[in-house]
Amino acid sequence: MSTTKTEKYQPLTEISAIKLVKKLGLFDATEALTAREIGDGNLNLVFHIINDQTNKSIIVKQALPYAKVVGESWPLSLNRATIESNALKQFGAFTPELVPAVYYHDETLAVTVMEDLSHLTISRAGLIQGESYPLLSQHIGSFLGHIAFKTSDFALKPQDKKEEVVKYSNPDLCNITEDLVFTDPFFDIDTNEFEKALRPDVEELWNDGDVKLQAAKLKYKFSTNAQTLIHGDLHTGSIFASSQETKVIDPEFAFYGPFGFDLGQFVANLFLNALSRETNREPLFAHITNTWNVFKDTFTALWHSENTEPFAKDERLLHEILTQTWQDAVGYAGCEIIRRTIGLAHVADLDEISSEERKINAKRTALKIGRYLLLHQQDVSPNEFEHLLR
Repeated sequence: MSTTKTEKYQPLTEISAIKLVKKLGLFDATEALTAREIGDGNLNLVFHIINDQTNKSIIVKQALPYAKVVGESWPLSLNRATIESNALKQFGAFTPELVPAVYYHDETLAVTVMEDLSHLTISRAGLIQGESYPLLSQHIGSFLGHIAFKTSDFALKPQDKKEEVVKYSNPDLCNITEDLVFTDPFFDIDTNEFEKALRPDVEELWNDGDVKLQAAKLKYKFSTNAQTLIHGDLHTGSIFASSQETKVIDPEFAFYGPFGFDLGQFVANLFLNALSRETNREPLFAHITNTWNVFKDTFTALWHSENTEPFAKDERLLHEILTQTWQDAVGYAGCEIIRRTIGLAHVADLDEISSEERKINAKRTALKIGRYLLLHQQDVSPNEFEHLLR
């Protein structure tokens, strides 16, 4: 993968995206290409470029200097594109089968050119349609276990780790998480969005000092506990999947944070999909349990084979780290469930429930369970998520 700097930032168009990939030699100059802007997120332009005759295709992603969901009044650093490119490259060094290949990055244009994954489905969309993705939790547990250990103090030299923390400093995107996940949903703030029928439940949440204390403590951990390189936004909309493949995308929120954050976000989104279903919830709960088991086994195996920390010979240290990681994940899952129900960025799993009555009941349940997870981080085991809906 090459990285270059051009002289001046300018947003790409479908025409200029085609010119770029030809200039890079990714397609011949004479090839007839079709480009289509497919981005449905809040922060970027995404172009799908294809030769319709050969079916060779590629993705060009460009960061915008503002949040699309709000507009130019919400400016964002373009450096997040470099962080995303670096993170994909780092993840690919450890789990190359679980992330897209990166072909090119331009820091000034904030452009990354990468493998096209359109033969796969965004896992959130598939899960909403009733898919189960039998290997999803195996793959994500392995991904998280490898990244958590290999970018931590237990695998890196102290100086190298500290340099990596600086390299992945991501204040703009961290600020979004600190506001939209940990703060705004717990206060009467304009960014929140929810149905009128939920207001009594929401006001009960806002008035619950114990819940807000736990959210504050988790926000503090998120902001200060640089344990490992995290994806930072690992929900089911950031994962492509099929029955055999899984690919993690969009790590523009990456930075050095707590072991349990990505795990908690992923678990929360699996749970929200289970909550949206009337039947066939068992595969989602099995995924929650298996994600943790694979993470734990992967992290433990690496702990025993690659640890550079002299104190690692004491198994109690490993046990304490794993216990705290899961407890933190439970709390982070609680925050994620709440914010996806009443915050700025909802999930289709709940919002697209066709029956208004069932949708409100599901969201009311989500708020109740989110609060429960925040208040019982030490009590909820992976296999108990299923019982929360009974």
